[in-house]
Amino acid sequence: MKSKYSFCIDVIKSRKSIRNFEYKKLKDEVIIELLECGRWAPSGNNNQPWFVCVVTHPTVKRLLAEQTKYSQPIIEASVVFVVFLDKERCYDRTKDLQSIGAFAENILLGAHSMGLGGVWIGEILNNKEKVNEIFKLSVEKYELMYVLAIGAIAAVTEEDTEKPERIRRELEEFTTWY
Repeated sequence: MKSKYSFCIDVIKSRKSIRNFEYKKLKDEVIIELLECGRWAPSGNNNQPWFVCVVTHPTVKRLLAEQTKYSQPIIEASVVFVVFLDKERCYDRTKDLQSIGAFAENILLGAHSMGLGGVWIGEILNNKEKVNEIFKLSVEKYELMYVLAIGAIAAVTEEDTEKPERIRRELEEFTTWY
């Protein structure tokens, strides 16, 4: 029996990282709606410590792609969100980092609910200063957190079907009830 929460729960449970995109230009309204999803993430003191560079231009995507070994999703994506922690909006680093994570998950869930794919790329942090240089952002004010590549999901390939089933730990493995 489905509950009134089923749609939301199904979106959460069925979302997965998509790394292969079929290039399709996204309307600005779709990009704005994804940013709206992120904007409603919780943050301590409602400080909303995120700063986002929205990248659709192929040259800028290529410059970003050169900063990570996971370049393909960045190049193929319709839009790339380069997400920074705005240090001037921070009040508690741990809480602010949690908020930045919630911001990403809200966008990824929003993309999935729209039939789009997305992947969170953290490996690019190995070159975070160079990413700041691309956007002419001060490392004292803005700290790169991750890149989200979002786009239309490419057709399923034989390689995709050979991937093992996604497995999650059983609840009993990581919970204790009191």
